[in-house]
Amino acid sequence: MATKKKSSSSSNSGNVWSLNKVSFWTIVGVTLLFAVSLVLSACGIDAKIVGWLQGVATAIMIVIVSILAWRYIRNKQVVWKVLYVICLLIVLAGIVVPLVI
Repeated sequence: MATKKKSSSSSNSGNVWSLNKVSFWTIVGVTLLFAVSLVLSACGIDAKIVGWLQGVATAIMIVIVSILAWRYIRNKQVVWKVLYVICLLIVLAGIVVPLVI
């Protein structure tokens, strides 16, 4: 009658692309990009290269967070999807506009 319930940590530990693992390695990768841009900036390297590295790090984080946000709202009402698209557009504008101006 009684069945044993697996704990969530043991069932997720075998998952190759668990949310925790993706989050950790994203932070590690982004940290490396920011560290390289910090060192280059301290050495007086061209600001465009430093800005490009920081832009790549920011884009990686936005992509990961956008995917996770979509997974959260994909089965919700249309208003959530509209809010998601509006937020993404504002984030993209916040990245692109300062680069253009």
